[in-house]
Amino acid sequence: MSDTAVLLIDCPDRKGLVARVSGLLFELGANILHADQHQDHDLGLFFMRVEWALNGKNGSADAERFDLDGFEKAFAPLATDLAMHWQLTSSTERPRVALFCSQYLHCMADLLHRWRSGELRCEIPVIVSNHRAVENLAAFYGIPFEHIPVSPGTRVEAEDRQLALLEKHDIDLVVLARYMQILSPGFVARYPAAIINVHHSFLPAFTGAKPYHAAHARGVKLIGATSHYVTEVLDDGPIIEQDVARISHRDQVEDLVARGRDLERLVLSRAVRWHLDRRILCYGNKTVVFD
Repeated sequence: MSDTAVLLIDCPDRKGLVARVSGLLFELGANILHADQHQDHDLGLFFMRVEWALNGKNGSADAERFDLDGFEKAFAPLATDLAMHWQLTSSTERPRVALFCSQYLHCMADLLHRWRSGELRCEIPVIVSNHRAVENLAAFYGIPFEHIPVSPGTRVEAEDRQLALLEKHDIDLVVLARYMQILSPGFVARYPAAIINVHHSFLPAFTGAKPYHAAHARGVKLIGATSHYVTEVLDDGPIIEQDVARISHRDQVEDLVARGRDLERLVLSRAVRWHLDRRILCYGNKTVVFD
């Protein structure tokens, strides 16, 4: 893959925004690969994602490299004039991701396989768990493993150790791959819109330790999974991705659990990939996920 730059924008909506941004990129010789935009008419907001090649026309390695620093300096006054919030990133800078889990390993195994195959463009310098079930899997992929037990009496100490570990490894994104502990508001505040969680979509109808058993007893016809950013309010952060599967009276609890785990793998991997590809913008308690 050729190196690319991605510009994410949100600002008050007005005429000519697309032309102003694309015009500047054209003037500076950018070869735009993808562009997408969205308007929230009720709130009067505009959102845009632009991706362009850094290696010249068609990503050719021998072409003159795009001056990303020069673009940033030229774009800053325009962004100020249009009251834009903006993020400029390059694919050459791979985000550093910490994976957290407890005893269920299906999401962890899926993410590590996708990372090893090159689907997830990131670095994974550490895996953290309050159990040792994932230790052998971490060793197989050659990733350092940190066992940090958590109990009601050691929760503060455990989080302090986790935060120190994340700082040591310069972590950009935390992925809760079925990590069955509630993070404190202080922890969440350290990583705004940078902690991704996954869970079943029965909430709030079926809570507790055995939601699939409760759903089966109720005779539900759809099961699902949700991936979202973590906020201080439990399981209430901006939703990134959801998916569902239809079931019938023939399906037993074990079938629901198996299908639910498949859905969890899918929605979590999509959410992580879209975040790494800089396709997500948060506003309010919602997300814009660009194509």
